[in-house]
Amino acid sequence: MCYYAMTHYKLHYACVPCRVSFKRHPAGDREQPCPNCGRELVCAGHDFAPPPRRDTAAWSAVSAVLAAGLRYEGLEPCGCGKRPRFRPRRR
Repeated sequence: MCYYAMTHYKLHYACVPCRVSFKRHPAGDREQPCPNCGRELVCAGHDFAPPPRRDTAAWSAVSAVLAAGLRYEGLEPCGCGKRPRFRPRRR
């Protein structure tokens, strides 16, 4: 059963210059402004896990991924095809 299709879940939006992320409902056509700086937030997907603000190296990697137009999603954006898989340790 597809749980993502039954309910409208909030997406993760990130502001890379401020190094913050927020969960918001999809806005459709309008842009989501950052409450700190006013720039447009970038949609990071359903499965985005933001790094700590002090970790500038991780945020530079997030910046490169989001600048390439990629999003942090599972195997399928609806969540149906997710299977357990290896996740590397954080440290």
